Amino acid sequence: MMTTAATGGSTRMSQILTLILGGGAGTRLFPLTKYRAKPAVPLAGKYRLVDVAISNCINSNLRKIFVLTQYLSASLNRHISQSYAFDQFSQGFVDILAAEQRAEDSSWFQGTADAVRKHWMTLDNFDCDMIMILPGDALYRMNYTEMVRRHIEAKADISIAVNTTNRANANQFGVLKLDDDGLVSDFREKPKNAEEQAGFEAPQKVLQKYGLKSDGDTFLASMGVYLFNRDVLHHWMMETQHVDFGKQIIPESIKKHKVLGHVFSGYWEDIGTISAFYQAHMDFIKENAPFRFAHASEPIYTRPRFLPSSRFEGTYMDRCVIADGSMIGKATMRKTVVGLRSIISDHSTIEDSVVMGADFYDPAPLAPWEKMAKPIPLGIGKYCHVRRAIIDKNVRMGDNVKILNEDNLQNADGDFYFIRDGIVIIPKGAVIPPGTVI
Repeated sequence: MMTTAATGGSTRMSQILTLILGGGAGTRLFPLTKYRAKPAVPLAGKYRLVDVAISNCINSNLRKIFVLTQYLSASLNRHISQSYAFDQFSQGFVDILAAEQRAEDSSWFQGTADAVRKHWMTLDNFDCDMIMILPGDALYRMNYTEMVRRHIEAKADISIAVNTTNRANANQFGVLKLDDDGLVSDFREKPKNAEEQAGFEAPQKVLQKYGLKSDGDTFLASMGVYLFNRDVLHHWMMETQHVDFGKQIIPESIKKHKVLGHVFSGYWEDIGTISAFYQAHMDFIKENAPFRFAHASEPIYTRPRFLPSSRFEGTYMDRCVIADGSMIGKATMRKTVVGLRSIISDHSTIEDSVVMGADFYDPAPLAPWEKMAKPIPLGIGKYCHVRRAIIDKNVRMGDNVKILNEDNLQNADGDFYFIRDGIVIIPKGAVIPPGTVI
């Protein structure tokens, strides 16, 4: 229990209701989002993106969690139901609130705030003083206790978690200004050019005050992490028709409410694009990785799968991450993240890549008289060479396949591959014939 003289009261983290937003169609992460919602995209070999947000909640003792979904949510629903079950005495839960059409409103979610509004009748039944709203597709480790403490002490109506971004990426976030008291004095959602960004560059004294690093033109950016007093959020849900927090509610709230900026100086990456997804995985395998999944007191949780340990036979590896249940032969692997149940055959070379593995193992081989045509088995065949690629789950790659993008194409679509930002993506379940060159 946290008690503060500033409020004359107390608030328990367990009484805060948390909403994790599942996001839209995830077009910038296509084709990884071709068959799944963005928060269900596999991460770091054995996790899903949504595991990060849920784990941050659990580690902060936020145990009443709803995940709001709309697009391709079947795998996300299955993952959450199989991963997160609290004991009956904790009153904790992680539940799905899926988009649904109703008699009074047949439209789907129109934005982040609209997603919350459409479920407000359900949310309003819970006894809570504050509501935390989180993105389901960001990578960071944050204990929200300090944010809640500062929110209470400042008697804020809304708090926004703040990190930094550079000019090249400022058009992907809400950028803001902080006054001397740490209150948000101005906010602009996704300013698309230098003219709209002008004036929002973070002053050096602000960066130094909060111990933030500067990388050229630095902006203070909203992390999409919001803490609302319940009555304030109720007002925006019930008395307005605003559909988006960043575009409408936050800018208008600055004029009407006390909006506090909670500066978070740790690692934070919005996994919104293929290049961001790929770079995050390359960061995992650095010698001094900026984000580590191994943490004594604040682990990242996921579904236990009870897989065997990975097996290697004459494998050469340099700076790789290998998930459970993998079987790797006399292959060469450099700077690669390998997911669950991955099969990589002899004499293949994998470099600077993400191999997501498989959801299952192939059944035992058929007897010769049962089937004459030999199918391509799951995994990566012999004498393959893969460089700077993302191999999604359940891919069947024949022998002698070369995925090298030697023409350095930045964007292209093929029969069983896509290229985005110069990275080759093999979509889930693709079958690549032997000898294919990409």
